[in-house]
Amino acid sequence: MSDKQAFADSGFPADCVVKKTVSAPKERGIGTHELRGFVGFSYLPNQVHGNALRKGFEFTIIVVGQSGLGKSTLMNSLFMADIYDVEHRRKSERLVIEENVVQLVENGVRLVLTLVDTPGFGDAIDNNNSWTPIVEYIDRKYAEYFEAETKIDRLINIPDKRVHCCLYFIAPNGGGLRPLDIKVLKTLHDRVNVIPVIAKADTLLPDECRRMKAEVMKQIADNAIQVYDFPDPEDQKLTDDQKFRERLPFAVVGSSDFYEVKGKKVRCRKYPWGVVEVENLEHNDFLLLKNSLIRTYMLDLVDITNHVHYENFRCRQMLNSGDRGTGELIKDPFTQMEEERLSLQQKLEQMQTDFNQASFGQLQSMEEEMSLLALQFEKEKQEKKSLIEERSKMLADEKAQFQEEYPGFARNTSADSLKEYVLPKSRRFSFLFGRAF
Repeated sequence: MSDKQAFADSGFPADCVVKKTVSAPKERGIGTHELRGFVGFSYLPNQVHGNALRKGFEFTIIVVGQSGLGKSTLMNSLFMADIYDVEHRRKSERLVIEENVVQLVENGVRLVLTLVDTPGFGDAIDNNNSWTPIVEYIDRKYAEYFEAETKIDRLINIPDKRVHCCLYFIAPNGGGLRPLDIKVLKTLHDRVNVIPVIAKADTLLPDECRRMKAEVMKQIADNAIQVYDFPDPEDQKLTDDQKFRERLPFAVVGSSDFYEVKGKKVRCRKYPWGVVEVENLEHNDFLLLKNSLIRTYMLDLVDITNHVHYENFRCRQMLNSGDRGTGELIKDPFTQMEEERLSLQQKLEQMQTDFNQASFGQLQSMEEEMSLLALQFEKEKQEKKSLIEERSKMLADEKAQFQEEYPGFARNTSADSLKEYVLPKSRRFSFLFGRAF
């Protein structure tokens, strides 16, 4: 029976196409083998798709920028949901980190979206180190993930709360980046995927917007700031809504209001002089931001976070924990954890030894004090015993003397002679008071 007939009798779908050769990279030295029939690994993408639908997806965005730039409105516009109540949001007097976790479902695909807002950023008079809470938050999420994946008893699917994208909002001042913006971007660019955004682009004239975009990109290049590099789609020509790299930084407008324009409902901002359509590329770059962030490169942002920024964090952790002055090789995390465990165990044993020594010293001191008290008690006991014995002997001698003298005294003394020995009452008292009559 031929291979073709065997394949036809195997019951596989008729539309399955079997390629007779499988190519492998030549540099790996793997030979090419022919298939004699249908194997089934061509269905692997279907398995990946099914697993992805069951597990769902996780994505975290942090929005950074001064107050009043429409960050909350833009997030609601991007995900077509009222995630933030923009009408009742209060202005924060200091920088705080606010997490907002929502679950979105679209055509059976589940997305756990975490939006991290930074109200109060850049609003103080002195903004030195105002970005520190943002950096600490990003690093803390990396540390939590690192701890979870290095546990002995760890979860199969570790929740990914790492920050995958930072939308940095630039004020539409027409001049470019402020010194604070440059400092913050240089601090964040090796920790997270940064996408710069010019907020409220409808406040700029088209020429002003173009000049500001050019100035911002020039400042980014001059300061060696790395922003997210949108990869070009393979084997296809870029359309206007895919030219992401050319339109950076995205000049966007956000709105949740719908108005009728040319016979159809569109999201836009309405002004006395006209309307600004949110999803019109001739008006702003909102559609480019939405397509790049959600439709095209969301998984790429997750992959770069995992393979680049998270690895940078691991390297920083190992560098900070190592002795950089001795030029030692960087230890791997498991060796470092084992050394830390041994160090803690030694400290615990030392504390136990110190406690035992202190307890033994206190016990020995108490025993010595008790011995001294016992000796003192025994000494006092012997002294009192000697005194009692001495008094007892004295009383015994007096008793013996009395018993010896009493019979003779009784014989020689009569009742009359006793009267001579009994002094008159007045004589007795005068004698007692030292007078004689």
